Amino acid sequence: MADFKKIDKSWTLFLDRDGVINYENVGDYITRWEDFRFYDGVQEALKTLAGLFGIIVIVTNQRGVAKGLMTGQDLLDIHAYMLGKIETTGGRIDKIYYCTDEGPNRKPSPGMAYQAKADFPEIDFTKSIMIGNTMSDMMFGKSVGMTTIFISSNRPAPDFPDPVTDAVYPSLAEAVKAIAGWCTKRTGLH
Repeated sequence: MADFKKIDKSWTLFLDRDGVINYENVGDYITRWEDFRFYDGVQEALKTLAGLFGIIVIVTNQRGVAKGLMTGQDLLDIHAYMLGKIETTGGRIDKIYYCTDEGPNRKPSPGMAYQAKADFPEIDFTKSIMIGNTMSDMMFGKSVGMTTIFISSNRPAPDFPDPVTDAVYPSLAEAVKAIAGWCTKRTGLH
């Protein structure tokens, strides 16, 4: 189990998108906003996370662009709508990093982590959490020293102990309850 007691505004949260924030079409792609659906409780969870973490970023592989299933503009439109909905409910995403093809930025390679570090030099990977729903997400986080949380929303969780997974929750909302619970106990806030 991950130790959330030390989380404060000096920490960074890295989030995968499909399967964590929104329903994922396993084996297919979300190619337009009309197909994008938030998981229940995600917008409220993101509002809570905005009060706990100093930096929140999304890191997402989006090969649908390279495969010609959508355009780069389609992806940007989906993200713009998503960010608008998150912000209207009090949440915050500081930046979205995405990889549309193979290469050093595609998870599990750590390229997007290093892009975030270049944009936000204050990021300390040992004070960062990666939340994702694939083992690729877990390997991405561990490759730079992050704490990792697996969301088993639509994929089987790894067996424990697992060298690249620190905790497992069924949804982002449940993970946030655990994180916020520890932060509340530590600070005495209600």
